[in-house]
Amino acid sequence: MNVDLSTYNNSWYNPGSLFKRALWYWVNILFFKSSFFPFYGLKVSLLKIFGAKLGKGVCIKPNVNIKYPWLLTIGNHTWIGEQVWIDNLAQITIGDNVCISQGVLLLCGNHDYTKPSFNLMVKTILIEDGVWLGAKSIVVGGAICKSHSVFAAASLVTNIFDGFSIYAGNPLIKVKERIIEES
Repeated sequence: MNVDLSTYNNSWYNPGSLFKRALWYWVNILFFKSSFFPFYGLKVSLLKIFGAKLGKGVCIKPNVNIKYPWLLTIGNHTWIGEQVWIDNLAQITIGDNVCISQGVLLLCGNHDYTKPSFNLMVKTILIEDGVWLGAKSIVVGGAICKSHSVFAAASLVTNIFDGFSIYAGNPLIKVKERIIEES
């Protein structure tokens, strides 16, 4: 049997009303994906209006792309770097004091390559408190980044990873424990 994309059907997937998605599309382009709008406060307010749950002190840099804010929870004092893409076809939960560096991709969607119709599959992502995702890392649906774990630049995060650990390479390997010293 061969792949037959003409049989693709994701009618079961309903991420929100067409009007809400269309309105968000334009808000996202004007205020989030743009380099011309660096103001964090208004971005946080807009996300909340569209149903995101955000803590205080959230910092969202320019050129960030967010698919569906109503499927997004971000804790207190979390930083979202330039050119981050939050492709949250399912719920993404980001804890407190998380640093998501430049160019990180958070991808909840995938396709079932074993089916001729290439069915859509979606899974949640959980990023716990104190996590640091290095620049250009990719986190896929089903991944859990446990408390205070660190992922080096260009990491591919596909699984459940222990807290207070530093990971690097592809495939990821634990490099060492993360020890946070008193200031």
